[in-house]
Amino acid sequence: MNSRLSTSASRRRFTAIHGGTHVWLAIGTTLLLAACASTPPPTEQLAVSTAALESATKAGAGEAAPSDLLLAREKLDRARAAFADGRNDDALKLAQQAELDAHLAEVRARSSKARAAAAELREGVRVLREEMYRRPR
Repeated sequence: MNSRLSTSASRRRFTAIHGGTHVWLAIGTTLLLAACASTPPPTEQLAVSTAALESATKAGAGEAAPSDLLLAREKLDRARAAFADGRNDDALKLAQQAELDAHLAEVRARSSKARAAAAELREGVRVLREEMYRRPR
């Protein structure tokens, strides 16, 4: 029985000393693999950014928000160049920025159109009021 206790104690001591090593080895390997993993090609984000740019152009951003539209185009071009060079992290970030810039350009274009339509409506209301007050009662 004494040998059994010493064997059991030896196992516990071994596990206490070396058992944690396996855990740390697994954690280290996982972290190493995560660090070495590269960003997948951002093809979907590039397509989304391209669509956002086209939508902004159709909304009239070229006239209403040309600097925002130009910035979006430049970032999308830089994203495509980074993608071609295999710099997927940079390509993804630039494509996301291009999408946001394109959305901003589109919102500014739509806002400009809405302001113009509101001004036109106000002018129509003004003309109608003038006509209404000119009529004899």
